[in-house]
Amino acid sequence: MSPMQTVQAVVLFAVGLVCLIKGGDWFVEGATGIARKFHLPELLIGATVVSIGTTLPEVMVSTTAAIEGSGSIAYGNAIGSVICNTALIAAITVAVKPGKVDRKALRTPVLFFFAAAVFYAVIAYTTGYFSRTVGFILLAGFLVYMVLTVWQMKGSPDAPEEDSGEKERATWLNIVLLIVGAALIAVGAKLLVDNGTKIAKALGVPETVIALTFVALGTSLPELVTAITSLVKGHGSLSLGNVIGANLFNLVLVSGMASAVGPFHIPQPPEAVAIAGHNASLVMDIPVMFAVMLLLTVPALVRGKLSRVQGVALLCIYAGFCGVQFFL
Repeated sequence: MSPMQTVQAVVLFAVGLVCLIKGGDWFVEGATGIARKFHLPELLIGATVVSIGTTLPEVMVSTTAAIEGSGSIAYGNAIGSVICNTALIAAITVAVKPGKVDRKALRTPVLFFFAAAVFYAVIAYTTGYFSRTVGFILLAGFLVYMVLTVWQMKGSPDAPEEDSGEKERATWLNIVLLIVGAALIAVGAKLLVDNGTKIAKALGVPETVIALTFVALGTSLPELVTAITSLVKGHGSLSLGNVIGANLFNLVLVSGMASAVGPFHIPQPPEAVAIAGHNASLVMDIPVMFAVMLLLTVPALVRGKLSRVQGVALLCIYAGFCGVQFFL
């Protein structure tokens, strides 16, 4: 690839990230506005609509990559996004403003996440092939979680609405935001996958590394925006719940959709990065995914609160993880 083509790929990659960020932002605004029109509880909106909205970039990127035969991006993006969401985004929230969490509200998404993660790991370590059957099982898990969450939230009393000081948007405007946001996400995902692959090849970096770092970070930016917004408004626990919900969706919705439309094998050396002759994903990436989620959730479930030490430790793990990816 010529220098001019490389520059073009980098520019289009950046445009793709901007489309993903703005598209995710508008989608969440529109979906939340519509949900509020129907007077759904705030917790229900955050646990379902917002989490799905912030996970849409990962869905589009992984599904597009799977269809185009880039299974390494489809596979690496899901794991990389979980690690990024936990060890960077949630870690920032916890490091800046640790506090109490609602153990009861976290219990269901945490249990569903680890159940999905164990199933995901079993497939990765045994067959190494994410078939359509595996995809449909993961999607079924997503549907079960959504039904259970809606059922639980319907039985909860509505939280008092807060006066945000903003005029409520008209329904038609919310619908426009929803449609335009989804379109921008689709365009951004296409640009991100195509040009991320080109950049990886030009730099001689394996696609799995790009997927686990740059692409994962780019598609996790909506969660980062949500986290920062929540911190500014003093609702750090909402950000934590959104991150855990998004992590679950990365496994059951993102990977489920990708493997259902375009089954793929886990890339093996020399295509993938190797540690001691073994796929680095199996040796390092999946164990790190479990480790950071355990570090984030176990203290929250046991003590009902998070500490700044947890946030700093997670940030250190993420820095080390990214460093190792580029020096292997």
